[in-house]
Amino acid sequence: MTRSEKGKEVLTKPVDDIHVNKDSTAADIIKQMGESGGFTASKVAKGVDLISKIVNNKEATNFLAFPACLMATGCRGVLVQMVKEKMVDAVVTTVGTISHDIIRLKDPYYAGSFEMDDKWLHEEEIFRLGNVLIKEESFGESFESKMLEYFKDIMESGKNNLATHELMKEIGLRINDERSFLYWCAKNDIPVIIPAITDGATGTHLWQFIRHNDFYVDVFKDENLMSDLMHDAKEANAIILGGGLSKHHIIWWAQFREGLDNSVYITTAPEYDGSLSGARVREAISWGKVKEEASYVTVEGDATVLLPFMMAAVFERYQK
Repeated sequence: MTRSEKGKEVLTKPVDDIHVNKDSTAADIIKQMGESGGFTASKVAKGVDLISKIVNNKEATNFLAFPACLMATGCRGVLVQMVKEKMVDAVVTTVGTISHDIIRLKDPYYAGSFEMDDKWLHEEEIFRLGNVLIKEESFGESFESKMLEYFKDIMESGKNNLATHELMKEIGLRINDERSFLYWCAKNDIPVIIPAITDGATGTHLWQFIRHNDFYVDVFKDENLMSDLMHDAKEANAIILGGGLSKHHIIWWAQFREGLDNSVYITTAPEYDGSLSGARVREAISWGKVKEEASYVTVEGDATVLLPFMMAAVFERYQK
């Protein structure tokens, strides 16, 4: 058989077996996954390589995007480590990040299952978030009182017209607990931008407080920050977990600097329905949200499974 030169070029990397034993580490296995050339395993390995490149570039502006549901899981610990170690420069997330972060400092969340009887759970006053269980009272008066206490204290300090990232920093400065994501973001001056601040429990408590006080949240001040971060970035990179508003807010602003330079997506969403959450990185290139010459990878899978393993390998390569 006569094979073209191009055909010969693609047949250069054999698929290797992955070998594991009692001494295998996450980094060892992921390195082998990169060499194996098989299915999503090779994408995971490429994602680790690219995240390592992103977080070790101190000249770049690195963005982190994720939906609030991750904060209700053990994955919160990994996200906390990332901001504690200053691996990213700005965060875009959804409003539930506030409630899950703060409530879990006081009240535990519990392991359940996806198949539980939701009618029975409702009667027992237990919320189900996937297979995570939350006592209804955890979202009740104690959380509402805490948020109103924060808002009042911030207002009385003379600050009454804040962007969401300014509000998140003020709240973070009032949290004295190193388990908290907002605590570390405030301590390390990492802005947390929440475009849909009116959504969820925190949004309702904020609405309630604003109705009766001279207190405002100006989301357009957040847009000024996003514009400045993108405009001033020598290199703009993004680690994006899941999809939706958090993902889009970063890539939308990235197009005004001709796109992201490096990007890693982890998503469970399918591409065929045309959703933003399922869109692969290559689609963003057509919009100018990611540069044509960018390094990127889309890793299909659940971030609660993938991120801890990937970041374990990244931490081995991370230079503080």
